[in-house]
Amino acid sequence: MIDVIVVGGGPTGLMLASELRLHGIDVRILEKDTEPTPVVRSLGLHARSIEIMDQRGLLDRFLALGTQHPVGGFFAGISKPAPDQLDTAHPYVLGIPQPTTDRLLAEHATALGADIRRGHELVGLNQDDDTVTAHLADGTHLHARYLVGCDGGRSTVRKLLGVPFPGEPTRHQTLLAEAELTAPPETINAIVTKVRETHKRFGAGPLGNGLYRLIAPADGVVEDRTPPTLDELKQQIRRLAGTDFGAHSPRWLSRFGDSTRQAERYRTGRVLLAGDAAHIHPPTGGQGLNLGVQDAFNLGWKLAATINGWAPAGLLDTYHTERHPVAADVLTNTRAQMELMSLDPGAQAVRRLLVELMDFDDVNRHLTEKIIAIGIRYDFGAGHHLLGRRMRDIALKHGRLYPLMHHGRGLLLDQTGQLSATGWADRVDHIIDVSDELDVPAALLRPDGHIAWVGDNQQDLLGHLPTWFGTATTRAQRS
Repeated sequence: MIDVIVVGGGPTGLMLASELRLHGIDVRILEKDTEPTPVVRSLGLHARSIEIMDQRGLLDRFLALGTQHPVGGFFAGISKPAPDQLDTAHPYVLGIPQPTTDRLLAEHATALGADIRRGHELVGLNQDDDTVTAHLADGTHLHARYLVGCDGGRSTVRKLLGVPFPGEPTRHQTLLAEAELTAPPETINAIVTKVRETHKRFGAGPLGNGLYRLIAPADGVVEDRTPPTLDELKQQIRRLAGTDFGAHSPRWLSRFGDSTRQAERYRTGRVLLAGDAAHIHPPTGGQGLNLGVQDAFNLGWKLAATINGWAPAGLLDTYHTERHPVAADVLTNTRAQMELMSLDPGAQAVRRLLVELMDFDDVNRHLTEKIIAIGIRYDFGAGHHLLGRRMRDIALKHGRLYPLMHHGRGLLLDQTGQLSATGWADRVDHIIDVSDELDVPAALLRPDGHIAWVGDNQQDLLGHLPTWFGTATTRAQRS
């Protein structure tokens, strides 16, 4: 029997499989497509996702193939500089096309031992108290202890579970493509700059060698979301720009909508949902891929702990209680951004007011931290203001924090040298080191880097370790 079946081989599924493999979990990824898609649905990673790659030792691979851009200007296309001293060691956006992200995460998952099966489509599932059975289109069946649907906004897993997916249908669609343009670059740039003064859902970004990424509003809504033709895209570009820039030889064409929905629950027995299978929203702010990767980062260690038998009661359910509100907030901010990009007079009046408000650092910082996801604080109850927040990478006397987290274990960062996590040594690394950037005596970090405890009292620490890391092992069990 397989430990976990992951349905969907996109960034969310690949990240989840990698996190599970760090803990020795047997994982099989089922992806219905026989080949990776060339469609560039996402253009990059925000700060929290960059931190996640750093925490798992992947960042150098991404930096080598990406481009660092300044933070700012992505809340409804309102151009403002980034707030000073953002609470991250990575205050930039990493431009990297999704097919490259997919490839790097697939290589990572495979290197860790994940079994990726392409051309395997899920068509049915059922579960009992101990097992999930997956029924495939070729007539075969697979049995697993758990199954996670990471299969996108039209999730088969979610539909088979019958999980309600309330929200709003698509009101506006946008056309997207990569194609060659014959118009001179300076002409393209001048026209795009002029059009985007009013139409934020329009653009032509150079990719090199005469290839451009094109975006334009669609003329109405196509229910089945069939890809547009090149003529349809050129017509919409001409409508706004007065020219189609000589677009030809498209590599791919696609359309996306602004539908906004969220699954009512992320867990049904032994089946869970993550990424777009759990939530869909407009792409404003570029948060979709990032949100899914962060779902997987939250879920992976909890599901592994449950399978390995040391998870405290209710740990797996904290995946829903922590991540559902985060996605709900993303749905709210993307809805708001879409309204702010409308050409209606009322929406434009609100936009002008927000442009003024974002001159205040607190407002600009608040909105920026929403988009790049470094302002998230999970509810761990009353206590120190750091509780529930993720810890950014900090400099230690003997190195940096994030390289100590590559193996996906908990970490007790102890500046006193007087604490102990001996009974949890198989789950928590005890690091004695000091940092000028840490203003608490010690901090207990979960495998996802969120702060579970701060202080200097051993008895208090012993009261918190079981909350996240289960019962301590005895000396006999450790030997």
